[in-house]
Amino acid sequence: MSQKNYSLAAAAPISKATNPYPVDTSVGPMLRYQKSLPRLPVPALSETLEKYLKSVKPLVNEEEFAKTVAAVTEFQKPGGIGEELQRRLLEKANNPNVINWLEEWWNELAYFGYRDPVCVYVSYFFAYKDDKIRKDPAARAASVITAALEFRKLVVEEQLEPEYARNLPLCMDSYKMMFNACRYPKKPTDFELTFDPATNNHMTVIRKNKFFIVDLVKDGTQLSTSEIESQIKKVYELAGNAKDPPIGAFTTENRDNWTNYRNLLLSASPENEKLLKKIESSVFAVCLDDTTPVTRDELSHACWVGDGRNRFFDKSLQFIIFENGKAGFCGEHSSMDGTPTCRLNDFICTSIANNKVNHGSPNVRSGLPVPEQLRFTLNKDILDAIAKAENNFDALVAKHDLRVLSYQGYGKNGIKKLRFSPDAYVQMIIQLAYYKMHGVSKATYESAQTRKFAHGRTEVCRSCSADSAAWVKAMEDPHVPIETKAKLGHKAITSHVKYMAEAVEGRGCDRHLLGLRMSLKPNEEPPLIFTDTTYAKSTHWNLSTSQLSSEYFDGYGWGEVVPDGYGIAYQINANVLHFNVVSMHLNNEHMCHYLKEAADEMKQVFEYAQAKEGHVPAKL
Repeated sequence: MSQKNYSLAAAAPISKATNPYPVDTSVGPMLRYQKSLPRLPVPALSETLEKYLKSVKPLVNEEEFAKTVAAVTEFQKPGGIGEELQRRLLEKANNPNVINWLEEWWNELAYFGYRDPVCVYVSYFFAYKDDKIRKDPAARAASVITAALEFRKLVVEEQLEPEYARNLPLCMDSYKMMFNACRYPKKPTDFELTFDPATNNHMTVIRKNKFFIVDLVKDGTQLSTSEIESQIKKVYELAGNAKDPPIGAFTTENRDNWTNYRNLLLSASPENEKLLKKIESSVFAVCLDDTTPVTRDELSHACWVGDGRNRFFDKSLQFIIFENGKAGFCGEHSSMDGTPTCRLNDFICTSIANNKVNHGSPNVRSGLPVPEQLRFTLNKDILDAIAKAENNFDALVAKHDLRVLSYQGYGKNGIKKLRFSPDAYVQMIIQLAYYKMHGVSKATYESAQTRKFAHGRTEVCRSCSADSAAWVKAMEDPHVPIETKAKLGHKAITSHVKYMAEAVEGRGCDRHLLGLRMSLKPNEEPPLIFTDTTYAKSTHWNLSTSQLSSEYFDGYGWGEVVPDGYGIAYQINANVLHFNVVSMHLNNEHMCHYLKEAADEMKQVFEYAQAKEGHVPAKL
């Protein structure tokens, strides 16, 4: 199951005095540190097993924990299977031909080999705040496209400044999968292709389920915003009011089904493959929806899944424009995590809001080519398959519920006044809310980026700890003094900060345990540590969480990863906390209520504690 990425690193310049990496002058600034990035480490076996035992303690009873201790003890016996698997993993990690020991396994298990639909289980979305100047959908679309093309130019020419974390550059390799990229369905495992940006300067525009190709360059010059707007208006006109059979619905299907349906399309006419390639090779897709979402819930749901028809979910980037001028984005997650696309979308929204976009001439050149409608050859088998895909999508989405909580009580600024890490603090809001609602603490996944390493993606920060479990119980016990609640809360947040710091260094326990498990040979029996019920319980993510934030987003989210769990994406903005809650109808409205209640109560407890200490914070 796919997991999501974590907060965007500040892109602050590195000074030569603090930068430990040599600069590669043969490439552009974006990739100048790429060859110098360290490799993802393999933690010491004893360190990982100690961390694992500590993390599972709050999730199991004493009898289960004793069995797990015995399984871990057996696993790490001198000369035993644990040491052998560690040796094999180290051998792979030290292979000079392997850039990242985890990369191939993770991409296969979490993404390309994963057969459930990418929508709702893999794709993610950002919903934009309104553009008060551009309420007309064609104008909104044109400005978003122009800003996106400015970012693309920085990427293609390798002029984009790398991202940094603690003054160290992050891996920028995944940016190559941002533009002109597409995922392909194939059995038993999918793959992704990119296309030459120099020769593919067209975008796909989808309206009324119809696909149009719009060239973004004429006579060697990129279209201005006014010219793009005129082309978008032509698409609206050409699409008319009638809807075509939604070929895009195929991309919502189980990946094996989509593989079969794609073969149907190809066999119906050789022209169909050429038409598909035009979509697949395009810079990105722009979806001109005919709906008018108003509330945050409606807008988020529309960006996340829409109607499943006016889309092509295999495209790496889809910008979505609604009839009332609202807008958002949907990302394909397989080869690229959320931090690069968060940066892209924040760049788009920030540049437009601050009038930093070069819109070009307001004049529209004569002779712009008419947008080309792709007319697929469809037969009865294909039409029947489309109908099945539509029914499957509708049934799948009906099983899900999405709710948004925009908590206005305080945000990052208020949390900092309480002297806490904003991310760790919000993770404890989620822990407390879940305990309030369910009366138990469960395994929680927070995605930690490991992009400080070459081809790094993510590690798990296990947010549910012994300290967080003790604290939420105290918070719900009216007999526990408020000073004790504050003290336990501080300990829980500190514990989370420590785990996250280790996770971003590649020293969480989950990816290492996965590497050890994958190092088993096909004929070898899995050791007890991996068949123990505790291992399954500790990786059954009842809470799957992550943060990506922008002051210009009004929504961010994705789906749950287990049927009895929640996907909680959140933004920590200056004065607002934004939660997107998705589950299979597990009373999301109640979860939103408890998230608000938890945030209110935590503020009261920690403000009181600060006042007792003589450090009264400014009013939040």
